[in-house]
Amino acid sequence: MTFAAGGRRDGRLIAALALLVVILFFVSLGVGPVWLSPGTVARALVGDGGEAARIIVIDIRLPRALLAVMIGGTLGLAGAALQGLLRNPLASPSLFGAPAAAAFGAVSVISLALVDVLSIALPVAAIIGALVSVGLLLLVAGPRASLLVLILAGLAVSSLAGAGTALALNLAPNPFAALEIAFWLLGSLEDRSMRHVIIALPFMAVGAVLLIWDRRAFRALTLGEEAAESLGFDLAGIRLRVVAGVAAAVGAGVAVAGSIGFVGLVAPHLVRPLVGHDPGRLMVPAALSGAALLLAADIAVRLIPSASEIKVGVLTALIGAPFFIILILKRRGELTGASV
Repeated sequence: MTFAAGGRRDGRLIAALALLVVILFFVSLGVGPVWLSPGTVARALVGDGGEAARIIVIDIRLPRALLAVMIGGTLGLAGAALQGLLRNPLASPSLFGAPAAAAFGAVSVISLALVDVLSIALPVAAIIGALVSVGLLLLVAGPRASLLVLILAGLAVSSLAGAGTALALNLAPNPFAALEIAFWLLGSLEDRSMRHVIIALPFMAVGAVLLIWDRRAFRALTLGEEAAESLGFDLAGIRLRVVAGVAAAVGAGVAVAGSIGFVGLVAPHLVRPLVGHDPGRLMVPAALSGAALLLAADIAVRLIPSASEIKVGVLTALIGAPFFIILILKRRGELTGASV
């Protein structure tokens, strides 16, 4: 009876979050320098209405909204998976340096003029960077790491990736390429096309499947690793799938939109109390929460008055950094008592 009630609650929560994502998606298609009514947006999507409206909606804003859903959803999923794997509410792709390392991988091949920004090799390079960062952190910190060890190891990986990115910028073939890379690293969904969606979608789909595959194992891990193994879960395989899933999802997102941080940290926390703090039930709501969060942030950057559009990665950092500080303050006792 309890399971049935929990299932009904989860269904209502997922339906409500999905409805929120759909509403924000359509708002995103109508908001911008040229405001479009919901009716105009709907007609443009089915090929009716004026030529200008169809170009604005289908060619300019639709890819942007799709990428916001894809990137926000996979970041939320990645954060929930890492928190479930490590049984640590501070775990997230940005804390582990995955976006910074993915950016380093992508920037390296761009600055060395090996690929262009629309090459299929770009997400591959970014995924390799993210894979190395998450794998290195798990290797250094270990699966039973304290909060302090995780934060210090993540800071080290992020700093190393940041230094590598700075070196890649110095080695850029010309100042214009360096300027383009610098703006790209701020994280933005502006001026994206369906080509970017097509490039990122396969990698993100694979990453999402890998991340959600072990949702039952995350529930078992709350009892401890020995208990999870006694229930038949292969922890080595779970770690490998989570690392590969985070690398594929984060790397593909960074390759087409630059570094967008803190979504993977904030999104799971927004919905965790609504699922009874169950890491298995958290996965889908966290993905929808991440999609809604990035859609809302991308709408906000178009509404904030400025000479040029604020980068969405800047806004998510402004929201996420204070959120992270609050989490640290709440768990200050654990941090001060943790042994390195």
